[in-house]
Amino acid sequence: MTLLSLFLVIAASTPLFTAACPSYSSIFSFGDSLADTGNLYCSSSKPSNHCFFPPYGQTYFHHPSSRCSDGRLIIDFIAESLGIPMVKPYLGIKNGVLEDSAAKDGANFAVIGATALEVSYFEERDVHNVATNYSLTVQMNWFKELLSALCNSSESCHDTLKNSLFLVGEIGGNDFNYPLFIRKSIEEVKTYVPDVINAITSSINELIDLGAHTLLVPGNFPLGCNAIYLTIYETNDSNQYDSFGCLKWLNEFAKFYNQKLQYAIHKLGEIHPHANIIYGDYYNAALPLYHYPSKFGFLGLRTCCGMGGSYNYNISEPCGKPGVISCDDPSQYIGWDGIHLTETAYRLIADGIINGPYFLPQFSNLCSMNLAMDRDM
Repeated sequence: MTLLSLFLVIAASTPLFTAACPSYSSIFSFGDSLADTGNLYCSSSKPSNHCFFPPYGQTYFHHPSSRCSDGRLIIDFIAESLGIPMVKPYLGIKNGVLEDSAAKDGANFAVIGATALEVSYFEERDVHNVATNYSLTVQMNWFKELLSALCNSSESCHDTLKNSLFLVGEIGGNDFNYPLFIRKSIEEVKTYVPDVINAITSSINELIDLGAHTLLVPGNFPLGCNAIYLTIYETNDSNQYDSFGCLKWLNEFAKFYNQKLQYAIHKLGEIHPHANIIYGDYYNAALPLYHYPSKFGFLGLRTCCGMGGSYNYNISEPCGKPGVISCDDPSQYIGWDGIHLTETAYRLIADGIINGPYFLPQFSNLCSMNLAMDRDM
């Protein structure tokens, strides 16, 4: 048995994460399908999203769990590292699907297909394929609704929230996905970046004003390595690709956005010196998986669940549609359905975030930073 095989056997049988900071008692999460643990499913419209059907959830839950993966997401692994139960969807609590007491560990406001900006913003720019109307503003309003039920004064709210981790994203990716899916020019999409970042920073400011102390703000993934983009923009021009088979121009755009987001977070830190505003480097945490797949037990850029094409992805035959089957072993794949990643990929990215260098500052330093903040307050 190789060392890598032995590692995978051990990882499958024992927890990868230990409690990194017991002082965090809850998580509040905002975002899109990378973090949604059931809000779209619990929404009143209950759309027939492909993530709600088999083989989604097959690896960990053994049935669809309303998550867009074969198993757990990054937020699930972060919760595990803090010793907190999986974060429940707010609409499940609000609509009576879950007990009210479920909110004691926090709540998840992320929704599949959500954007940072309002739908009207895209319609004004002739982008009419936005799938949901759950912007970051909507999610913030849900949080304030829940807050009024959790605490009855601003003082008690501050006590509740200072011991909570706020995961603000990943959000904003769909603000770029929707126009890029219909082949809007990258020059036009770049003009959206300041508005997306402004929506995110405005929400962060509001959360801090409400009492949030620790906020993790993730950047975007390497878009040019994703099967949906590799399929939409497939070309015979080898100069479009890097040596690992990813589209260079899309990854350059993701880096451009991430740099702008990091700068905005840095400026927020100067405005709010008593808050921990942390950049989550999802891009560089994920990139090694695509560049050196065999090192992690992966087969390459083809997706696990799909049908046809160079990357096993066909927009007309999505995973979850009858007749579309998944691979025999999702743990050998980075991409799950052409857009989202497998549980194994999310697990490795989460490990890089929690135990590695992809939190700025590092996740392991949060406890000591919290203690220092409490002394200064």
